[in-house]
Amino acid sequence: MSWLPLSFGAPMVLWGLLALPVIWWLLRFTPPKPQMEVFPPLKILARVLRREETPQQSPWWLTLLRLLMAALVVMALAEPVVNPREKLPAQGAALALVIDNGWASAADWRKRVATAERLVADAGSNGVPVVIAFTAEKPNAEIGPFDASAALDHLRAAKPRPIPPDRPAVYARVAAALERLPGASVAVLADGLAAKGDEAAFKTLLEKNAARLVWAASGRTSLTGLTGADNQVDGFALTAIRAPGDPAPAQVTAGAFDDKGRRIADATLTFAPGEATATATMAVPFELRNDFASIALDGEHQAGAVRVLDESSKRRRVGLLSQSEADQAQPLLSPLYYIRRALQPFADLVEPSSADLADAIPQLLDQKPAMIIMADVGTIPEQVKQRLVDWVDKGGTLVRFAGPRLAAAGNDDDLLPVRLRSGERALGGALSWTTPQAVTEFPKNGPFADLSPPSEVTVSRQVLAEPTPDIVERTWATLADGTPLVTGMKKDKGTLVLFHVTPEATWSNLPISGSFVEMLRRVVQLSRNQGAAVANAEAKAASIPPYRMIAADGMLTPPSPDARPLVPGAGPLPVTLENPPGLYGSETGVFAHNLLNASSTFTPLARPQVSLPVTNIAYAFDESENLKGPLVAVALLLMVLDTVAVFWMGGLLTRRPRRVPVATAAAVLVVLGGLFGHADLARADDSKPGDAQAIEDITKTRIAYVITGEPGVDSISRAGLEGLTRFLIEKTALEPGPPAGVDIAKDELSFFPLIYWPVDATAPMPSQAAIARIDAYMQQGGTVLFDTRDQFSNGIGAGSASPATERLRDILANLNVPPLEPVPSDHVLTKSFFILPEFPGRFNGSPLWVEASLDASNTENRPVRTGDGVSPIMITANDFAGAWAIDENGDPMLPTVPPDPMQRVYALRAGVNIMMYMLTGNYKSDQVHVPVLLERLGQ
Repeated sequence: MSWLPLSFGAPMVLWGLLALPVIWWLLRFTPPKPQMEVFPPLKILARVLRREETPQQSPWWLTLLRLLMAALVVMALAEPVVNPREKLPAQGAALALVIDNGWASAADWRKRVATAERLVADAGSNGVPVVIAFTAEKPNAEIGPFDASAALDHLRAAKPRPIPPDRPAVYARVAAALERLPGASVAVLADGLAAKGDEAAFKTLLEKNAARLVWAASGRTSLTGLTGADNQVDGFALTAIRAPGDPAPAQVTAGAFDDKGRRIADATLTFAPGEATATATMAVPFELRNDFASIALDGEHQAGAVRVLDESSKRRRVGLLSQSEADQAQPLLSPLYYIRRALQPFADLVEPSSADLADAIPQLLDQKPAMIIMADVGTIPEQVKQRLVDWVDKGGTLVRFAGPRLAAAGNDDDLLPVRLRSGERALGGALSWTTPQAVTEFPKNGPFADLSPPSEVTVSRQVLAEPTPDIVERTWATLADGTPLVTGMKKDKGTLVLFHVTPEATWSNLPISGSFVEMLRRVVQLSRNQGAAVANAEAKAASIPPYRMIAADGMLTPPSPDARPLVPGAGPLPVTLENPPGLYGSETGVFAHNLLNASSTFTPLARPQVSLPVTNIAYAFDESENLKGPLVAVALLLMVLDTVAVFWMGGLLTRRPRRVPVATAAAVLVVLGGLFGHADLARADDSKPGDAQAIEDITKTRIAYVITGEPGVDSISRAGLEGLTRFLIEKTALEPGPPAGVDIAKDELSFFPLIYWPVDATAPMPSQAAIARIDAYMQQGGTVLFDTRDQFSNGIGAGSASPATERLRDILANLNVPPLEPVPSDHVLTKSFFILPEFPGRFNGSPLWVEASLDASNTENRPVRTGDGVSPIMITANDFAGAWAIDENGDPMLPTVPPDPMQRVYALRAGVNIMMYMLTGNYKSDQVHVPVLLERLGQ
């Protein structure tokens, strides 16, 4: 980059600025165009006595404007550039551009591409070919030479890969290409991390045909990676690394995610000054740790900061083995009964199909368990013993429980943590002077150290351990007399554990205590799964197909076309383009293949020591900006202002502008309206069938009636609700919409606060589905008013019921009907709008039945004081609709019985009270309590 903030691509053009004085002189003696005016008699007479002035030169401001415009044009032709960049060395026979596009380059890949683009652009301006190669691509990828345009296409098509770079192979191919182009400039855009074979690779690339080295590398390697995430006893142990030698402390936050990408745990790792490793424990419950699918470092957008997890880091698989036959009649005596109950919540239990140890042990080992529990297993067959020993040495956990068979089998130094005395030790028996022993404090060196000793547990029989110098170190639990209850030891990478009692409650009540569950859980957490739980067919296959891959930016993505099945093997598997990091397997089980392992380190890449001329550049975006376009734009703007000024001075802008014809404006509005109208029509009808009716139903409050299918009954129902609607509009502030007839089997019922149901014995019986919809409507807050209209036939509760009442009973038999009672005298229905002692209809005498209060027998605790709910059901026999029904002229359709004009008025008032009750609940009743509430509040 140049030290000047401004430079010019064609500085010789600036000599044109010397012409500005000449332009000023020409403009000074060029008068503007004479101004023409329409004949104004009085204005001319007013100027007769004035001295006429004829302009001989342009105004100073117009001259300055034109000079500025000319200067801008000259400067634009000189191609000025702000923050100009220095030309990069791309001379010679060719430019060889070697770019690391491995995982370490993902975080600032765009900056690396911008740097490479500048190199290619300078090579193109010099007319030299470009050889471009990426160190994390296929071995047969084309590298050129290309012209600058084709090289830019290859550069922009490249992307970072989630694998380490392969410098030796790629550098050898570039060196072979430069044999035909000696004297080339070699630009190395490295990711800053050293790798195996770098020294030989640089020697191959630079020792023969290179004429200059352009070295681009990050000033300081700021990468942070995860090398370990181990599910241990107290949490997930995390290990992160960074480049060594950094004197500044640093903190990084790690997040744990489940298989749906949800963040469920956090941990902070702290790097001490100068330290390259940081550790932390993600202390979360064991059950929650089983949901971890991946762990990633915040702010690190690269594959090394992500670790995917498989079954080896999750729920343990535990194999169960016993020589005793399971007694189906007495399961509590089974040796494995309490073990199964204790382990099922947090372990996957597997058992062999054969009772023969020679077959059962290999069956368990084939399933790669983390732990095997043997319940009173005596001598292990020799043909499978060595395989079991090898399994323990490689990391398996073997837990054995004592019993008569183990006590009689003798010692097994390979599969027992301690040597045993022959026979059993009985406590509290007829020939024993020792009482059953309790469990004392757990030793501090064992996994049970933070557990409280179970005071209720006693041991009456056990197998004893031979006293040895290391017996104390191997004791995890002891009895009150000091004898070991649980012993354990590390054997190579595995663990051996022995409970000196039986797994059932014959020798001790430990298996039926809560401490037994926690002790087994601690032992399970010490174990390690021995392999990924992939599907059986895949587990037996020689390779595992790719499932979810880690991209270079750390995101999980589907497999790329380059991914190939992974062949599992011993030790860390190499990360290649065919086997990128990620999960291999299927939905039934996966194998985690991570980029970094426990032995990974970040070693900064040092620039090779060569005798060639070396130019060091930094990764950066091109911040230079060409001002030619903005200057030309400003010059054009000044030209427009100059034109406007000339028109103004010539008098063209002083004339009254003509009005736009009204017809033209109207035509424009019509066209715009048509366009917007078509746009609206294009997106208009996205409604569904029935939406218009639903909108109509909820626009206003409407009373509904059930369509029974009997024309006479339905017409009276509609006329009655129309009469009640008119009365509501006249007497109250409520303005309901027209009544609606509903088919209870099809129509939506939730839009109506009240449904009037005239019960008719001749109408078809509703289906069970329709009655279920009515039941749901009542349960969700709606109310149904059943009207049998048979007061003078047989009322509700009469000895012999009328057909309508029988039909009502059939309907109510399929509904969840609450207890009912006649409306009490102080119920809110009696005063929700009008004060009413009774609720007559066309007939008078039948009570109105509503839901009974919770304490209906207590006259001091009536429904008005027991809740704010509204009765979901009302029943009458007074034929409300018959009293409300009016014809087209507004006259009553049916007479009342007895023929009392006031009975119809009371019936309409009853309808008003029912609607007010439906819409306000017991709001009116609450007003009774206002004085008492104010008194209690001290008002």
